[in-house]
Amino acid sequence: MELADGVRFTPSLQVHERYDDNFRAVEDRVESSWITTVSPTFTLKAEGHKSHFELKYRTDSEIVHSSHDDDNTDHYLTAEAALQFDVRHRLKLNAGYQRIEQIDSENSDNYAGDRSSNTSNDENDKYSIISAGALYSFGARGARGQIDLGAKHERLRYQNRNHVNDDLERESTTLNSVFYVRVAPKTRALMEARYTDHNYLSYDARNSENLALLGGLTWEATAKTTGTVKIGGEKKRFEESGIDDMSTSMWEVGIDWKPRSRSTFSLATRQAIDENYESGIGASAVKSTSTTLEWKHDWSARLSSKTAYTRSEREYQDYDRDDDFDAFELGLTYKLRRWLNVGIGYKYASNDSSRVGESYDRNIYLFSITAGL
Repeated sequence: MELADGVRFTPSLQVHERYDDNFRAVEDRVESSWITTVSPTFTLKAEGHKSHFELKYRTDSEIVHSSHDDDNTDHYLTAEAALQFDVRHRLKLNAGYQRIEQIDSENSDNYAGDRSSNTSNDENDKYSIISAGALYSFGARGARGQIDLGAKHERLRYQNRNHVNDDLERESTTLNSVFYVRVAPKTRALMEARYTDHNYLSYDARNSENLALLGGLTWEATAKTTGTVKIGGEKKRFEESGIDDMSTSMWEVGIDWKPRSRSTFSLATRQAIDENYESGIGASAVKSTSTTLEWKHDWSARLSSKTAYTRSEREYQDYDRDDDFDAFELGLTYKLRRWLNVGIGYKYASNDSSRVGESYDRNIYLFSITAGL
């Protein structure tokens, strides 16, 4: 919907109906339900000669038909700006707000009691995230060298009753710099340094600093592939002297391969030190390794498919728990009209945990309708 020259407003609506045979993702006291999700999205874009602005708002309203106490609405608001001052100087800005209620929370212990009882552990995780970031780039796009300087701040807060999850609330600030050198017409080598400071509000023992050094390559449309490969190491240093520092090899890889114009194979894999999102267990950090393989194919102008497999491993530090997570999904989308799509899908997820009570299996069957102008 064109509002003015270079200004466009796009509303869209997606409706999901799914059957989830373990919608809390738990090992015991498994519950199943039909769940309806209504997701309207409103996007406002403005394009200039050397600028781009975008404001987007989306809500996800879930109706859990077997447990209406779990009905919830999530909110997502993002703002982005891209400015090119001249051929050498560019700036990207972004800000976001999320307010989420998570039914299938990793903190499954938070749903340990009866809903009818007035205990502190009888509600889903409720949290909000406020973030802001900036990326400054120096160097012409076709130049031999280029430098990116980035900064991001994130604020995590929980809205659960009786101070549940307060130990997870934090402020995180990330600074990074990337130096690129062109080694071929469409390929650049890179070196990145990344620093993150985590400051917890009520659990000072988790205050820490992460330092990562990475090197690799990034390329565009070379031999039918596009991607970025970063390999290096990461170290986490805790302010609390009684907690051992943590270090690991680190990588971030994203590659798309298009053997044909209608098919895209994607690989995304990552290993890093993540913050612990489990409340009250004492784990200082988590070593996370994940790999996702995805295949998208357009069978015709109207029919497309998506197949994906994810493998994730999580090793908890200072806590006796290791998790192996596997997920497989298959989806078909049919374009009824230019503005109307329908889809069906299936997803299977399994978590194998060394901790008693943290393993689960889950099957999700999905039907969706998406409409947009």
